[in-house]
This record gives sequence, C-alpha cells and structure tokens, in this order.
Amino acid sequence: MGWKLSRFRVGDLVEVRSKAEILATLDANGRLDGMPLMPEMLALCGRQFRVRAVAHKTCDTAKQSWTGRRLSASVHLEGAFCDGSAHGGCQAECALFWKDAWLKRAGESAAAPAAPEACSEAELQRRTRRVGERDPEVRYVCQATELVDFTEPLYEWDARQYWYDIRTGNRSASTVLRVLVLAWLRWLLPRVPFGYRFFAWIHERAHIAWTGRPSPYFEPGIPAGQRTPSGVLDLQPGELVRIKSQPEIQQTIDPRGRNRGLSFDPQEMAPHCNRVVTVRKLVTRIIDEPTGRMLELKQPCVMLDGVFCRSEYANRRLNCPRAIPSYWREIWLERVGGERDPDRGETR
Repeated sequence: MGWKLSRFRVGDLVEVRSKAEILATLDANGRLDGMPLMPEMLALCGRQFRVRAVAHKTCDTAKQSWTGRRLSASVHLEGAFCDGSAHGGCQAECALFWKDAWLKRAGESAAAPAAPEACSEAELQRRTRRVGERDPEVRYVCQATELVDFTEPLYEWDARQYWYDIRTGNRSASTVLRVLVLAWLRWLLPRVPFGYRFFAWIHERAHIAWTGRPSPYFEPGIPAGQRTPSGVLDLQPGELVRIKSQPEIQQTIDPRGRNRGLSFDPQEMAPHCNRVVTVRKLVTRIIDEPTGRMLELKQPCVMLDGVFCRSEYANRRLNCPRAIPSYWREIWLERVGGERDPDRGETR
C-alpha cells in the first residue's frame, strides 16, 4: 500500500470504532501497515475526540537518530494518551498513533467487519511483552519501541512535508514560514565565508522579532567529571511552579547537557523558561524505547501541563506533531503561589 495523507484534518470530531471493527483490520501480529495496536487503545472504543494533529510525519526516538520519519493515513487525538496499563505502568503518556481505519467521523454509521479477527484482544496483550531465551528480562513492545517498523525516512528539506503541515492544519502558514526561515539562518551561519557576525546579528534580531525571546543556546555550568547538584521540592500534581531561567538551569548541567542523567534540551526546553505552569505528574518509571526495558528512575522527573516538544528548532525533525512531553528536574523549578500561567489550557 502506497503512502497517503489522512482523510481527517485538525479539529475534526471523530469516534474510535468498535473493538470488532478495529480487530478486523489487524494482521496476526496485531498490526496494520506495520503499526501495532496497543491494548490501551481498545479502552477508548466508542469515545469521541478531536483530531489534535495529522501524523503525516514523526521523529525517530526508537533508534534515537532524532530524524524525521514519514507515515501514512494516521492522526493524533486530543487528550488520548497511553496510560501504560498494559505496559507495566509506564508513565510516559506517549501520544497514540491512530490509523484512519480505526476511526470514523462522529455520527458516521458503523462498518461491518470485513474479515474474521486475525488477532484477538488476548493476543494483543501477549504481544506487549517479549522475553528472550538468553535474556529473561521482560522487554516491552509498543508503538514507540516499534516506530521504525511503520515509518519511512523523511529528508528534512523535503518541501512537501511543510505544505502538509499547513494543509492538514497542524501549523499555520506564518508558523511554518518562521520555523523554516530561522532554520535556514541557523544552517547558513557556520557556512558563510565572511560576515559571520552580520548574519548572526540578523538571525538573533529575526528570532527576537518573531518569538519575543533570544535564540536557544547551550553553555554548561558544571565542569566535566564534577557531580551535578540535586534539589528536592516534593512537588505534587496541581501545584504551580515557575520554570527557572536558562542561565539558572545551565548552572546545574554538565557538558553533556545533563543533570543526574536527565538531559536539558536547550532547543526545545529553553523556550519554556520563566513560564508559570502546573505540575501534571511525577514520573518514576518509563519504558526505554531503544531496548524496551522498564527504567526505574532514581529521582522522580516532573511532567508539566502544556509543556512539550514543539520541534521548532531541531532541524532534522522540524514541526514534528508528536508533542512529546518534557521531563524536568525539581532543581530547574521553583514553587509559586497565587499565580496563573497565561498559556494554561494549551493542549497536546
């Protein structure tokens, strides 16, 4: 089957088809076009959601090449995340990928299953885990770990993807133009034979004019070999916190950009600095996507409401619609009271 764009658009109201309808689309491995259906998704059958983004592309976190990947006839739904109930209680809240065949427009009549079920719900549950003969440790299988299987490489300068960003409603034309112009300036800077300072000045002026803040940068504050500091606030879901400024955060990370093993991505996390946001949850266990192993975190990470990767700076995956939530150390935050985040209510 060749590639095709989803028939849905951002904002469309859709309904998740019945279990019988969805199971009838799967092969014996519980997949459609290589994409696994996760048991957590069956719990959403019959419910209605808005399309948050058309997943015509995504980013490779499974092999950690951090490059763009193309996929066919798929969307992300607003408020539909994996709750980890079939995957050892993983708390990552990954955005689920939905094939068009698993959805219908709200009010559309149900379709009779085209064929007998090739994969049962019990088989889907069984396929969430993989145990090898030589390695008895459980390896989890989900859409995130198998992402390369149902996607294709996507070249960053393939202009069609940016047209699809606009056509699907994922991004406005002005946003796509801004992201591309700033990306082109970043690409150009190290390659100009002369006038570097002039082009750097143009890039910085353009960035401030379009975003209202300086461009992200990386300057570690902890020397190599020195242990990074730790901070404990004992935060709880629902509390208001202020994300510290980038200079303050830089003083807690090492030359690898990490604090106690957790990365601070200046490209996608720095734009959130100085915001007042709400604590969504504390994360203590997540699946390591490259290996499928369950990781038990020595220190809990903080997930914040409305704070996620926008993919506006990482050149190899510009405008990725996956909206992966960022993880924050408590030392990067400070508790506040009586304030509200002006961006509160933003969804992913």
